Amino acid sequence: MSRFFSSVEIFLASGMLKPHKESFSGPIIFISIISLALGLSVMILSLLVLTGFKKEISEKLSGFTGHIHIVKYNSSNSLEMPPVYLDSIDLQSVVINPQVAHVQSFVSKAAIIRTNEEIHGVMAKGVGRDFDSVFFSNNLIQGRIPDFYGIEKSDDILISQKIAQSLKVNLGDFLRVYFVSNENSQLRGRRLQVAGIYKTSVEEFDERFILADIRHLQKLNNWSEQMVSGVEVYLNDFDQMEQAEESIYRNLPYDLTTESIKDRYPQIFDWLQLQDMNVVVILVLIILVSTVSMISTLLVLILERTQTIGILKSLGARNSLIWKLFIFQSAYIIIIGMFIGNLFGLGLAWLQKTYGWVRLDAETYYMSVVPIHMDVWSVIWLNLGTLLLVLLFMVIPALVSARIQPAESIRWE
Repeated sequence: MSRFFSSVEIFLASGMLKPHKESFSGPIIFISIISLALGLSVMILSLLVLTGFKKEISEKLSGFTGHIHIVKYNSSNSLEMPPVYLDSIDLQSVVINPQVAHVQSFVSKAAIIRTNEEIHGVMAKGVGRDFDSVFFSNNLIQGRIPDFYGIEKSDDILISQKIAQSLKVNLGDFLRVYFVSNENSQLRGRRLQVAGIYKTSVEEFDERFILADIRHLQKLNNWSEQMVSGVEVYLNDFDQMEQAEESIYRNLPYDLTTESIKDRYPQIFDWLQLQDMNVVVILVLIILVSTVSMISTLLVLILERTQTIGILKSLGARNSLIWKLFIFQSAYIIIIGMFIGNLFGLGLAWLQKTYGWVRLDAETYYMSVVPIHMDVWSVIWLNLGTLLLVLLFMVIPALVSARIQPAESIRWE
């Protein structure tokens, strides 16, 4: 900064920033600072809310089904997937992949839960000893996670609050769950007990997902312990999913394939991508408004300081000196405005993340409060981008100041 501005230039610029008593530029500078601060705070909030939405929804979807499925290649759209033999997959090559966090097998099977008064169709997901219960433990509201790790089959199931309310059942109640046999299409029932109730606010899943012991479903399908519907792969980083899927697919037998969570639920991720576009439009519009405000402010300063510019030029000041004076003034306004904007935007984001004051309709947005993800690097890049774009547009006032002629400006009132 000191190499770019000399002490004389800094002295002149700081003097020009102090408006006279009769000056009308003081309120305009204040309005410009507030405009930039509000614009930046809105951009920060928009960015943190968007990343929060994407992170929250991605985590909830992957918590139910994992990021990547290894399944049998099947051209039909049947809910009943053909079996995958675990010994046909080199699971060790999947586990040692640095992008993979966890691997577990599953069996999925359509079922009907019937009570004395109600009936409800569900998708039963069977899990076993390799089940990672962290996601469901974090969303558990009553009871406990069933013990799927024991030697004997567990008759406990985990259902959602939505299903419990629909069937009018409580914790500890016994339910009659009917499964369709693959061989003869007949219903086969199991008497299972509600051990826990969860709630994720993802209505599409809460309405139909229950967890049961994988050994029940394998027996109903007449499968051995080595036969499953597929293998779920959980990743460390959602953004690395495409690379991880490609790496896993290369080591699979010819009759197996991979399905990412984006392939299974494209409508949800298309909706998230649409939100990306909305935020980009908001950011562009706010930056344009802020830059126009800054340009207007500097043009007013130039108009007010026309005589000063003429005197400086008559004393031998070059255009580069005049440019530096107004760049210094714009930098002052930008830095103050961005400091206030960051303070206000990050402060509101912290309050929302801590207290969750702004609520949402969970049936529409998959969550009950507006999510905030404190992504430091995104905020830094947003600040740098705003700073560079606003400074870039400051060329316009600088060019205007360079065209001022000393003889005319000294006589100008």
